[in-house]
Amino acid sequence: MPSFAFDASDHAHMACALRLAERGLHTTQPNPRVGCVIAHGAEVVGEGWHQQAGGPHAEVFALRAAGARARGATAYVTLEPCGLHGRTPPCADALIDAGVARVVIAAEDPHQRGGGALMRLRAAGIGVEKGLMREAARELNRGFFSRIVRGRPWLRVKLAMSLDGRTALANGESKWITGGAARADVQRWRARSSAILTGSGTVRADDPALTVRLPPPASGNAFRPLRVVLDRRLRTPAGSQVLDGAAPTLIVHDVASTPDGRFDAVECVAVDAPDGRLDLAAVMRLLAAHGCNEVQVEAGPILSGALFTAGFVDELLLYVAPVLLGDAARPLLALPPLADMAGCWRLEVVEQRQVGADLRILLRPGVTAATGGKRVGSSR
Repeated sequence: MPSFAFDASDHAHMACALRLAERGLHTTQPNPRVGCVIAHGAEVVGEGWHQQAGGPHAEVFALRAAGARARGATAYVTLEPCGLHGRTPPCADALIDAGVARVVIAAEDPHQRGGGALMRLRAAGIGVEKGLMREAARELNRGFFSRIVRGRPWLRVKLAMSLDGRTALANGESKWITGGAARADVQRWRARSSAILTGSGTVRADDPALTVRLPPPASGNAFRPLRVVLDRRLRTPAGSQVLDGAAPTLIVHDVASTPDGRFDAVECVAVDAPDGRLDLAAVMRLLAAHGCNEVQVEAGPILSGALFTAGFVDELLLYVAPVLLGDAARPLLALPPLADMAGCWRLEVVEQRQVGADLRILLRPGVTAATGGKRVGSSR
């Protein structure tokens, strides 16, 4: 909880900074989404947001807009200003040089656990307050925090099902369970993701492109999510869209398999496969090493179920269509059988919304007796 008494003006400016940060939702990977507002009391004199990795940070844009009026002002920043030299100079120094009197921070940067930037600001005589709307700032950058703090991406599994919980007919046909509005909505979730992950079975059955089909944003470069295929025995067919080089692609296979000419246009990485299955923990570390913050899984029930059972699923993006497919159709997730109801997998509904004729539900794993009271998906 914040240790400072923030007033209505503080809340209004930080809420504005968060809305600015959202403008970088699709373009800042692997950097976090950050917004900044510079104000004198209720009067805003500068605004900015981080638009793309390698470009100026939010504070720099806001200071440029404020000009000389930044002196003596308060800067509201959704994430702790950087205090390190990277591809851009430290924003802490820019705030000091501009002569701001006060800096209000929503969330601390996990990269700077020592608080170096905050100490520099305070040493320069600038008042530093933190914790205003912290949870909203962390939620906006949940993938970034997951990668830095947990060493793995935030994993979202996208699923579409009928009212009776089926994802495809017995013969595998699934086009289309949901309507056009829901399929367009999926593209926006893809666009905010660092990577889209699937299995080789889905590639062989559906030949997906796994690309974002949206117009480019007005500012910043559209981010092309990394396509990730878990293909233990390298069975992805020649001519598959994921091998076309149209987007960065990573094929993850076991150490006993050797890529051939089919894979010349993509990156291939081997991981261990104990018990004949790829080590999912190793896959998560590999994706973190590739700078992946949010990963969207679009796979079949076996891989989706394995990720869920292993505790790596942070949320389910579920589209429910008003159709029935019958009990011979394929299930939503392949999960181990339960001995009793005490061990059932409990989910918390975060949001539900009508999308065309379909219902979109965002869920996060909750607590089960089988996990000893731990939240499913948050222990790793």
